[in-house]
Amino acid sequence: MTDWSAIAAAIGNAGGGRVDPSTSRAVGGGCINRAYHLGSGPHTYFVKLNGWDRLAMFEAEAAGLEAMADTGTIRVPRPLCTGTAGAQSYIVMEYIALGRSGAHGAGEAGHQLAAMHLASRADFGWDRDNTIGSTHQPNHPEQDWVTFWGRHRLGFQLDLATRNGYGRRLRDQGERLLVALPALIDHAPVPSLLHGDLWGGNLGFDEAGHPVIFDPALYYGDREADIAMTELFGGFGGDFYAAYNEAWPLDPGYRTRKDLYNLYHILNHLNLFGSGYLGQAEGMLQGLLAQVR
Repeated sequence: MTDWSAIAAAIGNAGGGRVDPSTSRAVGGGCINRAYHLGSGPHTYFVKLNGWDRLAMFEAEAAGLEAMADTGTIRVPRPLCTGTAGAQSYIVMEYIALGRSGAHGAGEAGHQLAAMHLASRADFGWDRDNTIGSTHQPNHPEQDWVTFWGRHRLGFQLDLATRNGYGRRLRDQGERLLVALPALIDHAPVPSLLHGDLWGGNLGFDEAGHPVIFDPALYYGDREADIAMTELFGGFGGDFYAAYNEAWPLDPGYRTRKDLYNLYHILNHLNLFGSGYLGQAEGMLQGLLAQVR
């Protein structure tokens, strides 16, 4: 049972005003956390709950939302507080009522994402680890993008797949791909601030039709990794890509690197959801290896 009184008190202590604990209402849509609407009027919040041992996941999410919000580019829900209440951990953030995209919403999202990607720093990774879905995502900083992607993205997921029993063929293909990474990542990207898990379910539009992104798996990396994931499951539309390229054109080589970046997410789905993704992962690995023969 959720201790809403404790969460309401934490909201007040964080400067969020007085919230009636009895106003909690379940919100559907998530598969990892339980989500709720809490409060009313100007003191209305979005709350996510999980087991007490997942507090670090919520703390990293809050830090990621703050980092994106601080760019002043695309709208994200501002986090208010995180903590534990009894057997549960929680994150409380701004509640943004969602509506439909305005006439120019997709284009606005493309322009604003490009502006967010301009936020940079000296190395790839981040100052803390976080999660991609519910999977641990290591973000140890590296000066070299090939090293970061090979060690902390593909290599990490391939090791996890081996521990999960997904076969020698996947491991053999993966090891060959890791050796071939310098030939496949044949450009020198700057470290861009990435959302990290930018599929269609993590983009919405507020009631005025302006874009909102949420549920980040944030790190600094090649901006093409964010764009690649927008194409993995679809839902962004031509106006989004036209506007992004107008603001910051993608390198022509992106088309050949797209599958390399999306392989990370397919391997993560394999490790999260099971063998239904094994054939897709092996097929992507085979296709990528064919490019360097």
